[in-house]
Amino acid sequence: MSDPHAPAHPQAGAVHRNYTGAVYGSLLAASVVVGAGSLGRFPRLELIILLLGTGVVFWAAHVYARVFGARTVFRAMSMADIRRACSEERPIVEAAVLPAVAVAVGPLLGLGAQGTAWLALAVAVASQVAWAATAAVRIGASLRMVAVTSVINLLLGLVIVALKAVLHH
Repeated sequence: MSDPHAPAHPQAGAVHRNYTGAVYGSLLAASVVVGAGSLGRFPRLELIILLLGTGVVFWAAHVYARVFGARTVFRAMSMADIRRACSEERPIVEAAVLPAVAVAVGPLLGLGAQGTAWLALAVAVASQVAWAATAAVRIGASLRMVAVTSVINLLLGLVIVALKAVLHH
């Protein structure tokens, strides 16, 4: 059975990376920033915990879905399979790290709560586009397809940005 997350043309010695999880995790992080900002002012530490905690919860949900999915097709999963699922879904959590760092460094840049939220949102969207472009390059997509993938992911991110703009009064 082939891995649906594996690149179509893996390079020799290349490290396997779940770009889907990284793109998804970046969009999730952007959504967390918007949701937190629309509910009122969150202290920076609370937003950092919310970003990282949400990433961990969604990572666990994806690992559980993979393990449970294997069980529904009557395929036993070894501990090695479970560890591999944990590792392969890790980019969902990793995608929350840069927006969380943006929240942490906001005060060093002289940003208030809203400026910090916008910075974290921009970092999440930029990461999402970068991961999508990297995945397209990694599978050997044409330059045109890399651009299309990047634009589609930018548009998805901009939907989240628009929600923040609309929800921010």
